[in-house]
Amino acid sequence: MNGKVFVDTNILLYARDGGQPTKQPVAHAWMASLWRSRQGRLSFQVLQEFYVNATQKLKPDFPTELARQDVRSLLAWRPIKTDAALIEAAWKLADHYGFSWWDAQIVAAAQRANCQILLTEDMQDRMEVGNLNLINPFAAGAPEPQ
Repeated sequence: MNGKVFVDTNILLYARDGGQPTKQPVAHAWMASLWRSRQGRLSFQVLQEFYVNATQKLKPDFPTELARQDVRSLLAWRPIKTDAALIEAAWKLADHYGFSWWDAQIVAAAQRANCQILLTEDMQDRMEVGNLNLINPFAAGAPEPQ
């Protein structure tokens, strides 16, 4: 895999969600590939969303300590912090592209991390935002992790 890949919260959750038998193996394959290549990136926003959703919504119940271990491990991906400049960039993206506030922050963080790909199922598949390509890994024809 060439270039850095930013991972949205839902991909992290699907990799751990036994209740999603079609999406879990795809998400897990992407995560394994990103760990091997060391090209995975995310933000503190993504880590926070993952922790809350993993501990409150995953079925069967996902152990709190396992969610904490995942967050601790993902700190190796050098999470992007939300600061004043990222907020300004997110507002511009929301205004220009019509993204929700939360999605605009994800895109702004992916751009700050100099990622070429943003893995998400929440935004338009194959959309280009500057040099960033939004990819739904579950869509037909989505690239395979390497």
